[in-house]
Amino acid sequence: MKNLIRDLRGERGWSQAHLADLLSVSRQTVIAIETGKYDPSLPLAFAISRLFARPIETIFFPDQEPA
Repeated sequence: MKNLIRDLRGERGWSQAHLADLLSVSRQTVIAIETGKYDPSLPLAFAISRLFARPIETIFFPDQEPA
């Protein structure tokens, strides 16, 4: 699954470590999500959605490009 987390994080000037702290996960988890090596659990996906104030479907999408 692809996602826009790296872009959204970059727009805010947040480091991976800062985002990890905000989500109460490890920096390695943030890296794995950003690179598409780990799909977050539904509760974590909702937390990411709330943090960036965007619907989940605008952050995460299948391996094709977003519409």
